[in-house]
Amino acid sequence: MKQIRNMSQVELAAYIQDSLLVEGIKVVLSGGSAVSFYSSDKYVSKDLDLINILFAKRRNIKSVMEKLGFQEQGRYFINPATSVFVEFPDGPLSVGEESVKEVSEFELATGTPRVVSATDCVKDRLCAFYFWNDQQGLAQAVLVANDQIVDLKEIMRWSKTEGKEREYDIFKGKLGR
Repeated sequence: MKQIRNMSQVELAAYIQDSLLVEGIKVVLSGGSAVSFYSSDKYVSKDLDLINILFAKRRNIKSVMEKLGFQEQGRYFINPATSVFVEFPDGPLSVGEESVKEVSEFELATGTPRVVSATDCVKDRLCAFYFWNDQQGLAQAVLVANDQIVDLKEIMRWSKTEGKEREYDIFKGKLGR
């Protein structure tokens, strides 16, 4: 097994996720770290957002993280062997007003990362653009949509449900397709 200092961000996520799952704690990678994963690190996030989808108690998460060499510091867990911070936002796992429809799993030497689908990753980043005019969120959504196969019809349907057709048109206009 690789040492934490030698793990990529997604390998670290897989290692933590599998360690938590042994204790019945299920988390899913989302946020900027999912963008990093789907963009092959063209976008770099400095933290892992592992959504606590079953609402596990913080003390149970803390116990597992301490066994892995992480210490709680505010809302994050840190380990001197990595510059990556780990955060466990509570679920539900959603984008806007809808639940995430699909979680992707991949086999790695360090474990099985569970990541929101590329389509839901785009929706997640579009939320920041749609609701706060976050241009970085828009750029991240475009980056993932250009690097991965995403369901643009689903993203359009969801955007209409969120009342954001005009913003969807802006997003679609920036795609390299």
